[in-house]
Amino acid sequence: QVQLVESGGGLVQPGGSLRLSCATSGSIFSIVAMGWHRQAPGQQRELVATITSGDSTNYADSVKGRFTISRDNAKNTVYLQMNSLKPEDTAVYYCYTRGSPWPSKKPEYDYWGQGTQVTVSS
Repeated sequence: QVQLVESGGGLVQPGGSLRLSCATSGSIFSIVAMGWHRQAPGQQRELVATITSGDSTNYADSVKGRFTISRDNAKNTVYLQMNSLKPEDTAVYYCYTRGSPWPSKKPEYDYWGQGTQVTVSS
């Protein structure tokens, strides 16, 4: 069983910063990518940022230059540093890990965290 535990959400004023963390544990043999999605009320879940095992990163256009994704491979933990936050960043943020529980590294699965609320408001 694979578990993802998120932390770091909360209430912040516009222009402020937050750092989200997500630790993956359990029966996972290899991790190929980790990342974050978010879902605002009444909207579809959208990709925020991803980072691969080779440290390649990808960001949604709406967060480029403001958010930074990073990972600690030794701890199987992914981070999302969010700066210059805007009210439109308000959402539930979900972390995910793409990997395999098998030594063969196939097939791969997406595992999801429970979500953490980020609210940007004055």
